[in-house]
Amino acid sequence: MHDTALELAFGRGTLPLSLPARARPTVLRKADLPKLPDNAAAIRHAFAHPVNSAPLAELVKGRKSACILVCDITRPVPNRLFLRPMIEAMLAGGIPADAITVLVATGLHRPNEGEELAELIGDPWVLERVSVVNHFARDEAAHVDLGPTPTRGTPVFIDRRFAEADLRIATGLVEPHFMAGWSGGRKVVAPGVAGHQTIRTFHSARFMEDPLAVQCNLVGNPLHEEQLEIVRKVGEIYALNTVLDEARDLVFVSFGEIIASHLAAVDYVEDATVIEVPRRFHTVVTSSAGYPLDKTYYQTVKGMVTPLDILAPGGTLIIASECSEGFGSEEFRAAQARLVELGPERFLATLTAKTLADVDEWQTEMQLKPMRVGRIQLYTTGLTDEERRVTGVEIVPDINEAIAQSLARSGDDSLAIVPEGPYVIPVCRERQAAA
Repeated sequence: MHDTALELAFGRGTLPLSLPARARPTVLRKADLPKLPDNAAAIRHAFAHPVNSAPLAELVKGRKSACILVCDITRPVPNRLFLRPMIEAMLAGGIPADAITVLVATGLHRPNEGEELAELIGDPWVLERVSVVNHFARDEAAHVDLGPTPTRGTPVFIDRRFAEADLRIATGLVEPHFMAGWSGGRKVVAPGVAGHQTIRTFHSARFMEDPLAVQCNLVGNPLHEEQLEIVRKVGEIYALNTVLDEARDLVFVSFGEIIASHLAAVDYVEDATVIEVPRRFHTVVTSSAGYPLDKTYYQTVKGMVTPLDILAPGGTLIIASECSEGFGSEEFRAAQARLVELGPERFLATLTAKTLADVDEWQTEMQLKPMRVGRIQLYTTGLTDEERRVTGVEIVPDINEAIAQSLARSGDDSLAIVPEGPYVIPVCRERQAAA
């Protein structure tokens, strides 16, 4: 069926697709989630009716200081909706404005500053009223050492501003994460405001190659289990969790004890996000979910991993990502250069002996997963010629031509299209269907 209305999320807009007349597309989107009729009322209700905790108005009483974690610019969290009412509750409860810190949970990403920070926070009142600062994972003096986790011995270093705050609140977006199962909640604490030693342990092959460290799985996921042990080490933490629909509108918000409130959001969104498909496809077309996730090639790798369950062995995965900001960190670029130089098997062999991964090389390790399954093609309007070379994947100048060629190569006119990239998790149920 010829369908010119199909499009992928790309940058701040969309990328239209024009398929061959013979193509039979299966479009995979999140299930429709009802929009909240009144965002402000929903947030007030979440604060007043929390999960496994006292209401926010009671939590703030008697506290001398507070630290609120927010995700960095790579996550489209609607901070503009909830930061001011949260801070107003703190002020009303007697916490001085100069004792309230909003801390950007950058992990090992670069800081968000200037106009980008203003965009991230989304409310000038917040920037004017309280301190808004970035986390720097490599500043060892800025962290407290909480000792290793009891089960796997992960070193736990946490930003001092968060660890020593009287009231600690993490905020974030609950969406599939290709390694930690789900983003948000405990993940905003670690790796969000963890030291580089903690993050690089998470990113070591011991975790990366674990078959349970995959999207939408929390059961037996070693990364999730370590994150739970870390938040317990930190102590009393609360969280505000949001869920967005494809239009980036708020559809769910929960507040309360960090672990329980996060699970409430996961329970809400899981059925809408995990899409069962009865077969695998030789051609899968996806995106990096558009802005802000497709600002760099580093983040683009996520979109290559999440649809793997529906890619037939030897098939072609075509991903569109603007890469408006370029490649990513210098460390990631160096890791990609080593991948291209050594090849996948030798590159992986250099990782497996390490207790601490080099900064950002874990994302290159994740790229090995789709490369093991089939052919990976990238359509981008960003990246220099040298950056395109060290992606280690095939660059296509015309996404529609790439789709047509893949269909012709496979002799299969069926293809899967995932417009919103890694925010949708397609799962093949052909074995269950055959049973």
